[in-house]
Amino acid sequence: MTVYAIIGGTGLAQLQGLTIRQSLPVNTPYGVPSGEIQIGEFAGREVMFLARHGHPHRLPPHRINYRANIWALKQAGAQAILAVNAVGGIHPDMGTGHFCVPHDLVDYTSGRDHTYFADDLEQVTHIDFSHPYSAPLRARLIAALAAEGCAFSDYGVYGCTQGPRLETAAEIVRLERDGCDIVGMTGMPEAALARELELEYACLALVVNPAAGKSSVIIMAEIDLALQSGIGKVKATLARVLSAA
Repeated sequence: MTVYAIIGGTGLAQLQGLTIRQSLPVNTPYGVPSGEIQIGEFAGREVMFLARHGHPHRLPPHRINYRANIWALKQAGAQAILAVNAVGGIHPDMGTGHFCVPHDLVDYTSGRDHTYFADDLEQVTHIDFSHPYSAPLRARLIAALAAEGCAFSDYGVYGCTQGPRLETAAEIVRLERDGCDIVGMTGMPEAALARELELEYACLALVVNPAAGKSSVIIMAEIDLALQSGIGKVKATLARVLSAA
């Protein structure tokens, strides 16, 4: 049976409903992850949970130790990762409260430790990253969103920016021209690192605001409300995926 891990993003620093059996402090060759790995039962099966930004939320996107996070989950026995991300909507269909299960991504980040192979002096290692997300995991997320009656898109290109600031309107015009449908700050290098460690990986993205220039102004209080409103559906969707797996 596949061992699942959930990475919680903004608004999901704790997984309510997880009966914690063990909180596992982990160190890795790449440093300390964002927090302890919580192992317990959720939706009737054992699952791991890691808060991407720490608990309480303290790590900005560019300061997250993505290599330690993914390594720690692999070391703890994870085989598949369900990643939850709060994003801005670029495509007209991606309004606040909408869910997206992206099928592709564009990486605009810089300066992040993005590979486990950077210091390998024995050989040059390339991974196939043509399709960054696991098709079977995406299908399970899509089925769960449909069963929950959520408004969602079963496609989307995730544009990952550096942060922690939000984007300019001109930058969103560029991302839209590049084919991006949603924008976030934590999708990379997380997805690529999971591929390097041969972990199945898929993203459940919740749109919490229109991207810059898509509305008159971005109000952080409205983002918080969108998170509060959508997190319950996120948890219900994850529970359906796990119970059906």
